Amino acid sequence: MMNRMMLLLLLVLLSCNRSPEPPKPLSLDQIPVFDDFEDMAYVFDQQTDSVYVVNFWATWCKPCIAEMPYFEQLAGDMRGKKVKIVLVSLDFEEHLESKLLPFLEKNKMPGEVLVLTDPDANDWINKVHPDWGGAIPVTLIYQGNQRSFVNKAFANYEELRDAVSAML
Repeated sequence: MMNRMMLLLLLVLLSCNRSPEPPKPLSLDQIPVFDDFEDMAYVFDQQTDSVYVVNFWATWCKPCIAEMPYFEQLAGDMRGKKVKIVLVSLDFEEHLESKLLPFLEKNKMPGEVLVLTDPDANDWINKVHPDWGGAIPVTLIYQGNQRSFVNKAFANYEELRDAVSAML
């Protein structure tokens, strides 16, 4: 009986002293990268009962980075509701490993992150929304055929929340 207790105590102590494995670094094979807009066009036409919040951003865009905490707060506040956040990075292909991956590892990104490297922006920008001139950040919020397009950075969290709530 004493030997069993000692063995059990030893096992408990050994399991408590284990160091957790460090997180594996993020790699590009973990993030969908699209070099052709048509391959990711499905993101803009989901016919479900969820509200989709699709934000175009880049790590080099200061207004994009400034509004990112609003999307993180939105994800927390909308937990349990049918809201899906999709963040489409427009970072340059040559900066994906040197800038995008470190940014994603450092920051908690809400929702799904996709990368679009299609260089023919003049061809696909109007497919996202005819009023988009190409500047970022922009956000498309939609549910089914109902769409709202925000062609600027959100000034505060309430502005983003209200735009999304209008679709719920």
